Amino acid sequence: MPWRVVVPLPVPALDYAPPHGRGGAVPVGCRVLVPWRGELAVALVVGEGDPHGAHRLREAVHVLDDEEGPWVPPPTVEAVCTWARDARLPAGLVWGDLLGVGWTARYDHRVRAVPGADLGAFGRRAPAEAWTGARDFSPALLDAIREQGLLEESFRPTSRTRGLVRARPLDAVPAATRITTVLRAVAEAPTTLTPKGRQAWAWLAEHGPQATLSAWARGAGVGVGVVSGVVNAGGAGPVPVETGPPAAWTWLTERGPTESLSAWANGATADGVPLSPTGAGTLVARGWADAVQEAAPPPPLPGPGAPWLTPDPDRLPEAPAWRLHGGRSLSRFRTLAPRLSRLLAQGRGVLVLAPDHATLRRAWEGLSGLAQTAGTRAVQVSGALGDGQREHAWTLIRSEEARLVIGSYLALTAPLQGPALIVVLEEASDAYKLPAGSHAFIPDVAARVAQAHDAALALVGSAPAAESVPLPGAVLPPPRARVHVVDYANPPEQPELGPLSGVHLTPGDLGYPVSHDLARLLRQVQERGRQAALLAPRRGYSALLRCPTCEHTPQCRNCDVALRFHQETRQLTCHQCGYRESVPDRCDVCGEQMWKARGPGTEWIAQTVERLAPGLPVYRYDRDRQDDLSPLHAGESGVVVGTQLLLSQDAPPDLALIGVTLADTWLNLSDFRASERYHRLLRQLAEWHPLRAPLLVVQTFQADHPALKVLVEGRDALAYPAAEERARAALGYPPHARLAQVEVAARDPQRAKVAAQEVFDALHGAGAHAHEVLGPAPSPVARLRGVYPYHLLLRARDDTRLAQLLATLDRSWKARVRVDVNPRGGL
Repeated sequence: MPWRVVVPLPVPALDYAPPHGRGGAVPVGCRVLVPWRGELAVALVVGEGDPHGAHRLREAVHVLDDEEGPWVPPPTVEAVCTWARDARLPAGLVWGDLLGVGWTARYDHRVRAVPGADLGAFGRRAPAEAWTGARDFSPALLDAIREQGLLEESFRPTSRTRGLVRARPLDAVPAATRITTVLRAVAEAPTTLTPKGRQAWAWLAEHGPQATLSAWARGAGVGVGVVSGVVNAGGAGPVPVETGPPAAWTWLTERGPTESLSAWANGATADGVPLSPTGAGTLVARGWADAVQEAAPPPPLPGPGAPWLTPDPDRLPEAPAWRLHGGRSLSRFRTLAPRLSRLLAQGRGVLVLAPDHATLRRAWEGLSGLAQTAGTRAVQVSGALGDGQREHAWTLIRSEEARLVIGSYLALTAPLQGPALIVVLEEASDAYKLPAGSHAFIPDVAARVAQAHDAALALVGSAPAAESVPLPGAVLPPPRARVHVVDYANPPEQPELGPLSGVHLTPGDLGYPVSHDLARLLRQVQERGRQAALLAPRRGYSALLRCPTCEHTPQCRNCDVALRFHQETRQLTCHQCGYRESVPDRCDVCGEQMWKARGPGTEWIAQTVERLAPGLPVYRYDRDRQDDLSPLHAGESGVVVGTQLLLSQDAPPDLALIGVTLADTWLNLSDFRASERYHRLLRQLAEWHPLRAPLLVVQTFQADHPALKVLVEGRDALAYPAAEERARAALGYPPHARLAQVEVAARDPQRAKVAAQEVFDALHGAGAHAHEVLGPAPSPVARLRGVYPYHLLLRARDDTRLAQLLATLDRSWKARVRVDVNPRGGL
């Protein structure tokens, strides 16, 4: 039976014959070496291949994971491949995204010719019948011989090594190295010596042997010719003597070993023992030390958090899928701990997924200590670790030494044996959507993996997604929130604006981008030595520059979007493709020399704060600039202006004020999830500080929006998502439907439009109903990186029907067609 394997490239799964002479079951989940483009590549076995035409297949060369078991659990392999097939994505593309450990392997590869085979036709430099290292031959040559069945190969796994410079014991140093030759005076001075020669002889007899002629001459105060004459006359001669070890050897014996000659030289010199890398190499060559390669110890992994005390009783539901939301992160972890402790104590495995580094850090600090209490170990798997660290963590999981895995999406394929629970933290976070490649939405794949392992799926976070509302679960009481709304759309004398606003203010007096109320609060923060954080809708200075005369706006040359203005660099930048240009001196249309900025960003807001509260330290934190926030975390007064990247950091300890400068930015998006995302952001801001409840000031033109009102009224985290779920039920959106976005794009807009219509016609020709296909329509950004995209939205009742609709696209088209299952961020 052929094996179906995937390589980490955007290609479908491939069929290979088993290695020659190997029978038995297909090693699903194991890594194998297969010939690929003239070389050997690491591939993952994902199932049985098609037996028809198996005689024409290339053979896999070697199985890497036979003895230790599969690299990825077979149920996980089946779940991921099923998801990739339903999403109409190449399996290699999906596995290249999700499996972050194991695509490289370390092994000693040796080759020889099949006994009796004559490889002369392959050239003079070909393997013989004796085993030889494969590195001595080109991969293309070996693959050509392999394809003819004339090559025998041997593979032996090797471990990571490291270089060491280690001092030899003194008795192991070669005797010749410890013996040196010195010049010693004879007992009686020869009678033939000149007066200066007698002076040199007398000095040597008095001061003892010297290492060189020049040292002797300097000491005696004569020339080198004089001391040479003494030697020629027999007044002195070379004598072998044993010397003591050099100071550098002594330092290495006491402080070593070191990782390199340079490290030895630098360390010794820093401690007052002069040594150069060349001198260190000379000492190695003379036998005072050895430079060796040895097996490297496992790299250090993040240490676990503090062990937990006896957790509270488990009050969470027993169901295949359930949710836990509300409260603060610490209270959620405290509620989750009894379930995790019980499963770990039973010898079961638990996987915890986090969407970003900030959530991962909090989860690690809050949950990793449970493993030690349950008699196992917790490991972390994420892109923040090095390749060696992830590989070591993988080894601990495969050996069942670690049964609690906390990580990013790279932990989803971890080799947990029979996991009992998969926890997805903040399941609605857009960070779970891979930005490139397969565009997989990790919670969807996690649900498939949990189902394949018969494990429970837990959705835990600050606020549930609307898709999670129908599940059973628990909602913790919301943290205390103090919210003040600045309503730009209504006169400030309205009572709902709160005590900060004065009745004398008109809408124009409210202030923008920092309102009158927010400015007063910032001055109070400064007077009392407290701290504040302002959330800006975007980075840069402004969303655009506009000519005040003709309303012209500079546009990107590659995209149909306005260029963002960055005042610090005096450049206009496209945040879609990265195009940059200097700010023009005058308008290209009417010649006006003035520009008007619109849409404040972090730079604009930071400058406004500096003007309104002189002397108050202002920091910025966005993708363009990340100031050192250590003074704030040390308790000093100040304000930080940033984008949502701020939430990746811990809240300043004395935080008294959080300002959302323009909340409508999160609502004015072409995405039915925009209000849900806005509500979740407000919840995360309200619980950002782990202990206190800073005043949350929200500046908006939509003060009556339900996503904001539930927070103002103090309702729990389920209130708004439940209402959103009911609205989606009436409209036929998730969780009451499954969505996929089909993008049809070409560099010619007419070609893209025609191809999009052909896709639409093909879908309806295959039986799609009118309510199942929306579009085609141009993208909100009509041109993106020089390409004109058109979008269709598929809306199906379930995954099975969605897969049927997507199967219609399995043909060639006149434009590029891409599928994004469960799209995020709008059309």
